[in-house]
Amino acid sequence: MLATEINFNNVFLNELDWSLAVEITIRTIIMFSFVLIFLRSSGKKGVRQLSIFEVAIIIALGSAAGDPMLNRESAIFPSLLVFIVILGIYRLITYLASRSQRIENILEGEPIYIIEDGMFSLKEEGDSNFAQDEFFAEMRAKSIEHLGQVRTAVLESNGQISFLYFDVEQTKPGMPVFPKPFGTRSKTISNRGLYACTHCGQVLDLCVGQICNRCHKDEWVCTISTPRIA
Repeated sequence: MLATEINFNNVFLNELDWSLAVEITIRTIIMFSFVLIFLRSSGKKGVRQLSIFEVAIIIALGSAAGDPMLNRESAIFPSLLVFIVILGIYRLITYLASRSQRIENILEGEPIYIIEDGMFSLKEEGDSNFAQDEFFAEMRAKSIEHLGQVRTAVLESNGQISFLYFDVEQTKPGMPVFPKPFGTRSKTISNRGLYACTHCGQVLDLCVGQICNRCHKDEWVCTISTPRIA
């Protein structure tokens, strides 16, 4: 038994003034419309096309849009003014970025090579902040079964990943990205064969476990060499 009964009327309504509810509905419709107009004015087609700079702007607009929705003391016009000012700043900065590669790189970030020649790129590893499972999911969504099918993969500044593939006859043995074969990874090797380093993707002919001479890790998985079916 609870020490006190839960009053669901207080939880959900709490003496709600229905005239206020109507006003909140109208305010929400207006502010939501402002948000949609802003996004359309930015020229973007979808969330995946937003850069980090643009996502920061959207987050910053949250307070300006949210306060007038719930608070009677917050007028709509000041929030509209915030939207207009931010849109003006956004247009100015994007104009400057279009004229200066340095400004664009600061705001948008630079593309990062993730895979080169069927192996993970190590030279930019410190700059690539992506989870392995998330990246593997992106690869599986593109019908990629192993790294040996991929010639190049680039993490774009908007978060999308661009892939270039080997031709079928150029496909090489590579590290699997599907859960079951990748789940057989181990630091010990009992049978001679081609194994891929699970950290960098380098493929070596091994009969015993050893340290990878490319990334200095010691976990391996059996490679597969099936061609990619688009």
